[in-house]
Amino acid sequence: MPLFWRISLFNSVVLIAATALLLGPVTVSTPVLLTEAAILTVGLVVILVANVVLLRIGLGPLRQLARAMTTTDLLRPRVRPKVDGDGEIAELITTFNTMLDRLEAERALSAARTLSAQESERHRVAQELYDEVGQTLAAVLLDLKRVADQAPDEVREQLAQVQETTRASLDEIRRIARRLLPGVLEELGLSSALRSLSDEFTGPSLTVRHDIASGLPALGDNADLVLYRVAQEGLTNAARHSGARLVVLTLRRAGDAVELRVRDDGRGFDGSGDTAEGAGIRGMRERALLIGADLAVGPVRGGGTEVRLTVPVTDRIDRVADRVG
Repeated sequence: MPLFWRISLFNSVVLIAATALLLGPVTVSTPVLLTEAAILTVGLVVILVANVVLLRIGLGPLRQLARAMTTTDLLRPRVRPKVDGDGEIAELITTFNTMLDRLEAERALSAARTLSAQESERHRVAQELYDEVGQTLAAVLLDLKRVADQAPDEVREQLAQVQETTRASLDEIRRIARRLLPGVLEELGLSSALRSLSDEFTGPSLTVRHDIASGLPALGDNADLVLYRVAQEGLTNAARHSGARLVVLTLRRAGDAVELRVRDDGRGFDGSGDTAEGAGIRGMRERALLIGADLAVGPVRGGGTEVRLTVPVTDRIDRVADRVG
């Protein structure tokens, strides 16, 4: 029976019982006797308790639904509210769950399009850096060498310093282009790309160790790219914001999934609340949703932060992103 009719029926029973008492042989003395007051008090308490119990049972699913509404985050899919109650309440919860399914699907599709546009733009910028700026600086280096060979000794030393500065700028541009367009990922695969990425971030103030298992299952180009970008973002955050001295990058099989972990020994990050997450972490969450993976970012025992991406080994990994073309 719908909640409206249950509450109406109960209130009707209460009113009929009260009317029957008024019209019946029961009388109330003036002043009220102790036994009469006790009977009236017990009757009132029973009516109030029954009303409270009925409302609590009937409206309980609504409280659960309200909590789900206030905690829902499309970047963090959770278990749907249980369809409980009767009639309108069950229909409301079912409608809310359907709405969440639709919103998450639309969010995933929108994220796929956005990330696809980002990768295309990265590709374009990297190619321009390689073809335009890189070749220009290479030509400048050749010209400087030719001038230095013909210059007097007192000028040659200054030209050598300019050459070194130009060569360092050329190396930096190539490094930026490699980050924008990880050619090693397409040419040698995910494992080699992650090893190269670890070596690239290793420097005087930061050591990056990698532990990459062999014989991992093929996940597809989209999943490989997501794993690479999440590892890249995790290493970037550790290098720029955590003050870490050591980062450990791990890629291994975990049951029916492939798990990527990027763990540092820096200041730590609790990950509580949207205000604690910047654009980089939200971008990682969107990438994880794109391939149906789970992303967790949080502190680790002993200090530091860990980024953990769990990618299920299923045939649907690439189909999610391929729908957007």
